[in-house]
Amino acid sequence: MTTISTPYHAGERAAQARAGLTERADHAGRSIRSTVPAVAARFLTERRMLVVGAADLDGRIWATQLAGPAGFLQAADERTMTVAARLAGADPLAESLERPARVGTIALDPAGRRRMRLNGRSAPDGRGGLTVHAEEVVSNCPKYIQRRTPLDRPGAGAPRTVASGPVLSTAQQLALATADTFFIATAGPDGSVDASHRGGFPGFLEAVGPDRVRWPEYRGNSMFMTLGNLELDPRAGLLLPDWETGGALLVTGEARADWSEEAREAAPGAERMVELTVTGVLELADATPLTWTDPEYSPANPR
Repeated sequence: MTTISTPYHAGERAAQARAGLTERADHAGRSIRSTVPAVAARFLTERRMLVVGAADLDGRIWATQLAGPAGFLQAADERTMTVAARLAGADPLAESLERPARVGTIALDPAGRRRMRLNGRSAPDGRGGLTVHAEEVVSNCPKYIQRRTPLDRPGAGAPRTVASGPVLSTAQQLALATADTFFIATAGPDGSVDASHRGGFPGFLEAVGPDRVRWPEYRGNSMFMTLGNLELDPRAGLLLPDWETGGALLVTGEARADWSEEAREAAPGAERMVELTVTGVLELADATPLTWTDPEYSPANPR
């Protein structure tokens, strides 16, 4: 009997089989690397923003962001990314990343509709930044990325907490319902963490109530790295950047995917729906020293 090598874990395999896309996933899996190719190294040096997902000291999963001038991200070698930035104390992952941690990251280029995942193990570099040892490197397609250009925000202060609690306030529910982009962090079966991007027209992300958030899953790269993790571990964290002010809304909880026919009919373009039960919310002002231009919506967004 021949054993076929696969980069996927059991949860990802289960999700791919549910979708009937195992063969397509095998083809897409050839792009998963454990090293940073030269073109990706150049891409990193041009980025202004990095999304980071990890577990806090209580084991809850969060997604957050780091930002800096071009060059704050570097590929020190083909297995190492350096990050010349640190999280402020108000961030729920600040303490976790002051010690070795499993992280999922996305370097995002909204202006060019490009993104790159780099998942692995982070450690403080002793100079106020991070080093991340790569375990998975994936360049994703441009689908659902709204085109935006970063702008520096003179006089930006340190990140500070605006509000925190176990559920979403009315104002936070309204902000969520107008979002066209969010990021989701999930946990793998071996303690690994993945961070992924979701985009659509405003309204695609819905607050069903103060403790529930729902969104459609559109056709993607067939890897099912997010839904595969959720097959085995429901913990998840969402990051909603405020592109206009530099603020951010961070949400943590537990998510499940609905694969039913009714779910596919719930929203235009949906292939399944995901619902997250909220257990923690943090709203930050000055989360990043950047603002971004108004969006040019992705032509891939389902109408």
